[in-house]
Amino acid sequence: MNRIFSSLLLLLLVWASDDQTVPSTLRVLTYNIHHGEGTDGRFDLSRLAEVMKSVQPDVVALQEVDRGTERSGGVDQLAELERLTDMHAEFGKAMDYSGGGYGVAVLSRWPLSSAGNHPLPGSPDREPRTALTVRVGSGQRGPLLQFTSTHLDQGRDPEDRLAQARYLNELLARDQGQPAILAGDMNSRPDTEVLEIFETEWAEASAVDPSPISPSGRPRSRVDHVFFRPAASWRVLESRVIDERLASDHRPVLVVLEWTGKRRS
Repeated sequence: MNRIFSSLLLLLLVWASDDQTVPSTLRVLTYNIHHGEGTDGRFDLSRLAEVMKSVQPDVVALQEVDRGTERSGGVDQLAELERLTDMHAEFGKAMDYSGGGYGVAVLSRWPLSSAGNHPLPGSPDREPRTALTVRVGSGQRGPLLQFTSTHLDQGRDPEDRLAQARYLNELLARDQGQPAILAGDMNSRPDTEVLEIFETEWAEASAVDPSPISPSGRPRSRVDHVFFRPAASWRVLESRVIDERLASDHRPVLVVLEWTGKRRS
């Protein structure tokens, strides 16, 4: 009897110990890395990696990533960032550029179970844009997550951005019960029609911190955003702009979410 009790107690202790190592939070970072070039004109991927590692993200949405371009010295930037951060990586090419590829990417603390790259609608005279969606298991207590990194058009005319926002809503929000995060450089301030379109399907996590993204303060309002759904299943614990002004012409946005698992009643 004592042997059985001891075995049960040991199992409970092991279970409790394992459970404590699994976070119920999700640390999301979105970062436009400006093809690796800092505001000092230097290409320094190790500097970018240190910025990311300093906030210990679970998943990262990257924009303006070069792979093998002449502009960035032929470096596969994502492979190098994958090595430097010790995270899993996936690339979403938006276009061929300068002898290589250019687009968005995802880094994840956990292995990726699937990935799909989705070109966004846009005018033929505009730079092509894309959205990379991966699925990742976010720990034992977290959900199977749909995570998307994207970069919308930056032209003065908002029509392409509006079309891209509508397309992403239709593409990603078909399954309303699927836990999902959409993050990236939307090139849109919080008070724009583009954000209103997203907010018909998503809750925005980054609205609580309106700090400008650019180190120079231009644009003067947030253009990089993190959205989530279902709204009732997540709770925003933290949202802030990381005050790093050298590694890129954007500053990264960190959002910390708690997975509650609740569903809308």
